[in-house]
Amino acid sequence: MITDPMLRLNEELVNRIRAYGVECYPHECCGALLGRDAESVREVLDLLPLENRHGASPRNRFTILPDDFRHAEKVARERGLDPVGWYHSHPDHPALPSEFDRAHAWPWYSYVIVSVEQRQPGQVTSWRLAEDRARFMPERIEIAARTRV
Repeated sequence: MITDPMLRLNEELVNRIRAYGVECYPHECCGALLGRDAESVREVLDLLPLENRHGASPRNRFTILPDDFRHAEKVARERGLDPVGWYHSHPDHPALPSEFDRAHAWPWYSYVIVSVEQRQPGQVTSWRLAEDRARFMPERIEIAARTRV
């Protein structure tokens, strides 16, 4: 188990996540993080915005269907990358994972959350689900000036 995991992405990608959160407001946005995984540093090199498929309450829930997951894997392969995580927004709520997020998450992946308050993007955080699925653990974020390929 990695004791101090870190997610690295560049400022442009962070800004794209924030912008998609604002675009989808007041609903949650969601998408895939595409990149490469090393032992302790996971690097995001591209994003794939996805449609929030949660029909009942898209304001405070997001759903990524199996077809979307397969699409993310295909796009990542075409770009020479892997799906390394998922991102979504929390409209008018903090960038902290909810119980719904935990119940629907998979271990190993990074989960980036952006808070969007009244159409203004706020804090961006990242989390990894514990192997026993009982809790999320914070993941440090390093915002690089530019991404290395």
